[in-house]
Amino acid sequence: MEKLKNKTAFITGGTNGMGFATAQEFINNGAKVIITGRSEKTVNKAVEELGKNAIGIVSNAGQLSDIFELQNQIKKHANKIDVLFVNAGYGKFNSIENVTIEEFDEVFDMLVKGTFFTVQQILPLMPEGSSIILNTTFLTDIGQSNMSIYTAAKAAVQSFIKTFAAECTSKKIRVNGISPGYIATNIFNNTGMSQENIQNTIDAVTPSLPFQRFGEPSEIAKTALFLASDDASYIHGIEIRVDGGLSKTKP
Repeated sequence: MEKLKNKTAFITGGTNGMGFATAQEFINNGAKVIITGRSEKTVNKAVEELGKNAIGIVSNAGQLSDIFELQNQIKKHANKIDVLFVNAGYGKFNSIENVTIEEFDEVFDMLVKGTFFTVQQILPLMPEGSSIILNTTFLTDIGQSNMSIYTAAKAAVQSFIKTFAAECTSKKIRVNGISPGYIATNIFNNTGMSQENIQNTIDAVTPSLPFQRFGEPSEIAKTALFLASDDASYIHGIEIRVDGGLSKTKP
């Protein structure tokens, strides 16, 4: 069954990881999907892999000038957006003593300003019955060293779920969030960590996870499909945690 037949979805950060997997899932369910990415090379590669029902836009979620051009870019390809998945983002992890102003601004520009103004710009294109999905994190519910800036930014996004939902109710547009746990993506690649340190981190974290594995991007994608579809027609203003039970089974 094509749950998104005749729908158009817009996914930020859709060239890899959770965004790309969600684009695949949406296309498999009948949607036309517009994705964004920061480089023309990665956008073109993703669109080629996704096939004829995918369209790519080069846009940086941390640059307001790019975000304010999104409406014009989208209107070249579609006259409405039925599903918005604000997914773009990555982390900068550092100790309190070592966080720089540049790191702070980079993370907040991308995750907080980027999320807010992306929704602001796309909302006029969304008809009644549409769905907005924001990407948060399970880390907002726990304290973890070196993640203060990333977690604070995601907590702001978490707050947007409720406030956006309150404001979009009159528009008959649903707003929900997905809170991923540790997912097998390239999130560590933009942290400045070496590949060896990244692998060491993954190896150290994995034994602490309830199912002894990282989640797959496809598992986030299936949750996004549920929230985007009519299956979730009475779900509004909530956050679904997809973390393999980590935040509920660990102290």
